[in-house]
Amino acid sequence: MACSALLKKASLVGAFFVSVLYLAPAQAYCPAPGTLPGVKVQRVVDGDTLRLADGRSVRLIGLNSPELRRQGRSAEPFAEAARRRLSELVAANDGRVGLLPGRQTKDHYGRTLAHAYDAKGRNLEAQLLAEGLGFLVAVTPNVALVDCQRAAERSARQRRAGLWRQPPVQAPERLSAGGFALIQGRVERVERNRGGLWLELGDSLVLRVAPPLLAGFDEQQMRGLVGRQVEARGWVIDRARRGGVKPGQARWMLPLTHAAMLEVLP
Repeated sequence: MACSALLKKASLVGAFFVSVLYLAPAQAYCPAPGTLPGVKVQRVVDGDTLRLADGRSVRLIGLNSPELRRQGRSAEPFAEAARRRLSELVAANDGRVGLLPGRQTKDHYGRTLAHAYDAKGRNLEAQLLAEGLGFLVAVTPNVALVDCQRAAERSARQRRAGLWRQPPVQAPERLSAGGFALIQGRVERVERNRGGLWLELGDSLVLRVAPPLLAGFDEQQMRGLVGRQVEARGWVIDRARRGGVKPGQARWMLPLTHAAMLEVLP
């Protein structure tokens, strides 16, 4: 049962279906709302980031691709494949993309936040998700396409495409570093205080809904998750490095940025 059945849903954007040749017939999700002006891409930085000819860096909304090799860390599985595939999609569109900015137009790195489309109005993030070359991420308020992008990822997961051949799911007690993670565990406690809503997954990890985001969650339903197995995704924070762990508190914290980042398992 998806957590969106328990929590408030983002608005659904319609999807249409076409046959494409990529491993198997796939669905085309999240069509453009209209004609968008094309902008020239200078280079594809990685599977979810573009550098435009006008100097802007664009972080694609709704997609988190595996990390490339950097700062002594090896590339994550399918990181290079995601970059190559995004490069192919851009090249097939004469090196141009149509951009639809998010409600929040910049991230904390100063990058432009936008959805990217080809000349036929096909959403590039959804195509990568449907091919198993990235993870769905939903960060309020840029969640207009969350339902159709989630459907794209679900298709890849069901077909075990790309990175879903061996799903990179971790148990909370196996966490050893911060960064993006897909976690499965049992909710043992739910608490509400001035810091927001907290879901404890054992002694190692706590999920947090910050106060400004509480309106997007049904607190009563969240409290009912005690004893249930859930899958959470997001960017894990090591609270010990920040000096913010008190005795008895979990070292790792995963902020929930939207209801789609949490799913209740059967």
